[in-house]
Amino acid sequence: MKTNSQQSLKRGLKNRHLQMIALGGAIGTGLFYGSASTIQLAGPAISLSYLIGGCVIFFIMRMLGEMAVDNPVSGSFSSYANTYWHEFVGFLSGWNYWMNYVIVSMVELTAVGIYINYWLPDVPQWLSALICLIIITVINLINVKLYGEFEFCTAIIKVVAICCMIIFGIYIICTDMGTFPENLSNLWSHGGYLPNGWWGLALSLVVVMFSFGGIELIGITAGEADEPQKSIPKAINQVIWRILIFYIGTLVVLMILYPWNEVGLEASPFVQIFSNIGIPAAANLLNIVVLTAAISVYNSAIYSNSRMLYGLASQGNAPKILTALTRNGVPMVGIFISSGITLIAVVLNYLFPGKVFMYLVSIAVAAVLVSWFIIIVTHLKFRKAKARLGQDKDLHFKSIGYPIINYLCIVFLIFIAFMMYQIPDTRNALYILPLWIIILAIGYMLKKKK
Repeated sequence: MKTNSQQSLKRGLKNRHLQMIALGGAIGTGLFYGSASTIQLAGPAISLSYLIGGCVIFFIMRMLGEMAVDNPVSGSFSSYANTYWHEFVGFLSGWNYWMNYVIVSMVELTAVGIYINYWLPDVPQWLSALICLIIITVINLINVKLYGEFEFCTAIIKVVAICCMIIFGIYIICTDMGTFPENLSNLWSHGGYLPNGWWGLALSLVVVMFSFGGIELIGITAGEADEPQKSIPKAINQVIWRILIFYIGTLVVLMILYPWNEVGLEASPFVQIFSNIGIPAAANLLNIVVLTAAISVYNSAIYSNSRMLYGLASQGNAPKILTALTRNGVPMVGIFISSGITLIAVVLNYLFPGKVFMYLVSIAVAAVLVSWFIIIVTHLKFRKAKARLGQDKDLHFKSIGYPIINYLCIVFLIFIAFMMYQIPDTRNALYILPLWIIILAIGYMLKKKK
């Protein structure tokens, strides 16, 4: 291995990779499995939940994109926070994002076990998770191009499957296979479009925001992207609309096909609905897709975690050994650490089978709220710094509605934290979060003391 001074990360990711990496990070377990929880809370109005959440995330991504195009580095918003806000914020944001994606990795490993159990109920969830962990770790260790190609292929499977499912669902709805136009009444006949009122819609936004966690991965890829000034704006502008179409399109079709109040939590609602309407072949195909999706997001999580550790080490906020690269420019130590710590998910699934998912989701939501908050405030400080230097007019990919949109997004994130407190399964994450920040503060002070 070589140190960072001898070799750097390879720019091997093209625009098509960035597009699919972002889709791969955001279209996964949150949609294919987590949507069961939001359906229970919002009913048919789940599509409105995803529309609201998607718009907020698009604004935040434009803020991150503006900074990434101006300075495309692998440390992303951790590096920008370090430069434009404070060293401690850079330290906190980097380690917080790393921990967030560790938790996301655990969520995906848990989901892999759930999906395998659809076919093989006797296979322990922890064993499926362990096998997935080993395979993805090996892929990430080879080179960034192989990671990009693997993520491109798995994301293509998800995208094609979602499009086919929407088309097939519309076919069922509008032909003799369904009960058109009576089936349209599923959108309002079981308690109305908002069966649990606006409160239920607000509660559903907690899991919805988890679903969008991962799209900020585009910023992490900036340090290894070909022509980042061109590929990053294109990726950000295109991917958000695709995600909104995929999320809203699929969920509207599902809500028409099947009564929302009969969707359970024991499997992916996609698989369950097609199975219950008498199409087991479609259910089996969809289970392959949702399994691929979980593996894809786990792949992205290992990638982003290793690069964040690399960025932290480059800033002096993590041990220098994390800047060590293989001949192919892969941060091997960061990959091993990021992958190894997700073994906790394997242990948790062994000790508490079937109870891990929502607890991990809640911690991930709390952590990603911190990341998004730091992106928003750092962007405010970034703009002020550019204005002082007279460079604010030279920015090539400006965010939307600065600074009013920044403040509205901050209010929205505070609202999500408030809604988390209203849900017993997510409330504990808000108690854990201050403790985690205190631990990071102690780590930062120890670092400064050295």
